[in-house]
Amino acid sequence: MRRREFLGTVGAGLALAGARAQTPARKPNIIFILSDDLAQGDVGCYGQKLIRTPNLDRMAAQGTRYNQAYCGTSVCAPSRTSLMTGLDTGHSPVRANREIQPEGQLPLPAETVTVAQVLRQQGYATACMGKWGMGMFDTTGSPLRKGFDHFFGYNCQRHAHSYFPTYLYRDDQRFELPENVGGAKKTYAQNLIQKDVLDWVRGHRDGPFFLFYAVTLPHGDYEIDNLGEYADRAGWTPQQKTYAAMVSRLDSDVGALLAQLRELGIDDNTLVMFAGDNGSSFAPNSELGRRFDQTMGGRLRGFKRGLYEGGLRQAALARWPGVVPAGRVSDEPWAFWDFLPTCAELAGATMPAGCKPDGLSLVPFLKGGAAPQRESFYWELHEAGSIQAIRFGDWKAVRNYANQPTELYDLAKDPGETTDLAAVRPELVAKAEKLMAAARVDDPNWPWKMRARPGK
Repeated sequence: MRRREFLGTVGAGLALAGARAQTPARKPNIIFILSDDLAQGDVGCYGQKLIRTPNLDRMAAQGTRYNQAYCGTSVCAPSRTSLMTGLDTGHSPVRANREIQPEGQLPLPAETVTVAQVLRQQGYATACMGKWGMGMFDTTGSPLRKGFDHFFGYNCQRHAHSYFPTYLYRDDQRFELPENVGGAKKTYAQNLIQKDVLDWVRGHRDGPFFLFYAVTLPHGDYEIDNLGEYADRAGWTPQQKTYAAMVSRLDSDVGALLAQLRELGIDDNTLVMFAGDNGSSFAPNSELGRRFDQTMGGRLRGFKRGLYEGGLRQAALARWPGVVPAGRVSDEPWAFWDFLPTCAELAGATMPAGCKPDGLSLVPFLKGGAAPQRESFYWELHEAGSIQAIRFGDWKAVRNYANQPTELYDLAKDPGETTDLAAVRPELVAKAEKLMAAARVDDPNWPWKMRARPGK
C-alpha cells in the first residue's frame, strides 16, 4: 500500500472512531419483574431444594444475586409505591393497603412522580403488565396517568387474587373473559398476561423501553392450570403442590422473557431486575412454611406484615450481559426506593421539579462497584397497628406498635434477629429512636399513635 493510501485509510479509521466516540450510547431497556409474595427461600439459588427454579437460578449465575435487597415494606401497595416513586414509607403517600370500594386501592396523588414518568420523558416506551394496585383508571393513580403507555392485567389487588377472573383490563377498558363466568375455570389469566408481555416487547424491540412486569404469582387464591411435575408428589397437600407449581410457573415465564431478549438481539442492552414485593404470606410453622423451609433453616425471622428481615429481605437478581457481573453474590444492602434514581441515571434524566427521592442510584453497584453509602434504611407500616423499623450499619431496630418498646438486633452476628440487645445497648436504642423520628413525616392518612394496638 502506498504511503498516501495508508495515511488516508488511517485517517478514515480515526474519523470513524471519533464519530463513534461522539455517538451517544444507546439508552438501555429496563425491565423490573416483581413477584407477589415470593419468599427469598422459595428460589433455588437461595437454597430451596423442593421447588425447581432453573431459569431464576441461571439468571443469578449470569448476573448478580443480592442477599440483602429490601422491599418498600412488607405488604403489597406501599411496597410497590416505594418501587415506583423512590420514596420510603416515611415519606410515601401510601403506607398500608387501603381498599376503595367497589374496586381498587388508595390512589397515588397527582403530584407523585413515578419511574415511568421519568423514563417516558427520556423517550422510553413504557408498559405495566400484571397487577397495579395504586389507583383505578378514573383516579390520579391510574397507571395511564402515571407514565405508562400501556397496561394489561389486574388493577385492583383484591381482583388479582383470582387466577380465573371474569375480566382483566387492557389499558383502561375491561377485557371480558365470559368463559370464566359462574366459577368456570377455562382461561388462566397469567397465560394472557405473559402473552401480552412477550408481544409488547417484540413490538418495542428497537427501544428504549421500560417494562414493569408485576406478576401475581405465587400470591392469591393458589390456583394453577397445570400442576406439572408436582402432581404426583407423595405426601404433599394440594396447596403445597399448587404453590410449588405456581413458583415454577413464575420461573418458566421469566425464562421465556429472557429467551426472547436473546432471540431479538437486545439481550446485551437490557437490564433485567427481579424481586419479590414482600416476604411470604405464611408463617414458618404453616403448611407451606414447613414443607418448603421458606426461612432457610430459620436464618430469617418473620414474614409478610412484619418488619423483621423475613418480611423485608427479598429474592433479588440483576442481569445485563457484559455490564452486571456474572456470578456475583452481594451482601451489601439496597432498597426498592433506589430504583427510581437508578433508572434516572441510566436514562440520563434529571429529576422533575418536586421529585426528591429517598433512594440513591445503584448504577455503579450494579456494574460491580460498592453499594451506595447512607445513614439508614427506614420502614413503617399501618395495618393492624403502626409498626416501624430502621437499619443503620449492621444494627436493626424494630418497634411493634407505637406504644411498644424498641427492639435492637445486630444483623452482622444475628441475621435471624433472635437476641434483643436493647437492654444492654441503650445508647443504640436512643440513636435508633432518634433516627426513626427524623425519617418520617406525619400524614393524615397514616397517623402514628392513633393506630396503636388497642388494650396494650
